[in-house]
Order: sequence, then C-alpha cells, then structure tokens
Amino acid sequence: MLSRLIPDRHFATYRDVTPAVLAADGIRALLLDIDNTLAPYEVAEPDGELCAWFAALAAADVRVALVSNNHRERVELFNRSLGLPAYPDAHKPLRRTVRRALSDLGVPPVEAAFMGDQLFTDVLAGKNLGMRAYTVPPIRDKRDPFTRFKRLLERPLMRAYRRREKNKSKETSHDYT
Repeated sequence: MLSRLIPDRHFATYRDVTPAVLAADGIRALLLDIDNTLAPYEVAEPDGELCAWFAALAAADVRVALVSNNHRERVELFNRSLGLPAYPDAHKPLRRTVRRALSDLGVPPVEAAFMGDQLFTDVLAGKNLGMRAYTVPPIRDKRDPFTRFKRLLERPLMRAYRRREKNKSKETSHDYT
C-alpha cells in the first residue's frame, strides 16, 4: 500500500514536465490537479506562462484534463480560457472521476500520468488505476492544521522516493572500464 503513495517522478515545477519528458515515459495523457500544482489557491485564472505550457503539450499531441477536488465554480473559472476537459469535485483519490477522465481522453492508464502536489490525493488517485504519478512541491502551501499534518505524513514517503532515486543513479553510474 505504501508504494502507491510514492511518486514515480518528482519535478521542481510543472514547467519541468515537458513533451520530451512525457514521450520518454510513454505518456500520451496528463491529468492535472490545479491548486498548488499549477497555481496557488487564490489565483483565479492561468497566467501566460501556464497557457504557453499547455500550448506546448497540445502541439505535442499530449491530451490533458484537469481533475480537482475543488468546487465547480473554481475549476470552471480557472478553465474558462483553457477549454480543457475538467472534472471538479473529483473526490480524489477515489477512482471514479479519474477513470472517467481517462475514458473521455481515450487513453489507457498505462499511457497516462497524474500530476499534483499531494501524495494522499493526487499520487494515490493515479496509482489506484495503474497510472504514473508525478509530483511537484506545493506552490504556496495552506497553513491550516489538517494540511500541515498531511505534509508531515508525506515527509517519510518523499524520503523513500529520494532514496529510491539515489539507488537508481548509483546502479546506472558504475564504471565498466
């Protein structure tokens, strides 16, 4: 069960998830959390940089959908200029909405990734369906007690991710001369 809470990849920002990165991972569709992944909670609409990133994904034929636990009003306002498939009130990490988004995009789970800032919602939502799971650090974290508690629980899981990545790099860096 714990392995389903550890991301497959961790990026410094959404901008690091390029079409080339996705192609190398065999990813044709990307499901995205909004809040603290793409924009802070208080930012109502995507900025030019985010729109350019979406345009680059579209140009590379990467299918994209927004899957958020936030309410319809927030998601619709954020998506107004983007016009992406969007799924508010998704109840992540439950499978139902994620499964529907994949079906609507016409992509099987093995060719899709879920990206977000939270392990207990975003990573688990993707892994529950056999998708790749990508994380980014929260842009601006909430400071309420519940969120702070969840972030404390995430720390050992992210340490496990970093250990795994360090071991991978050791395995591939052997000198065979």
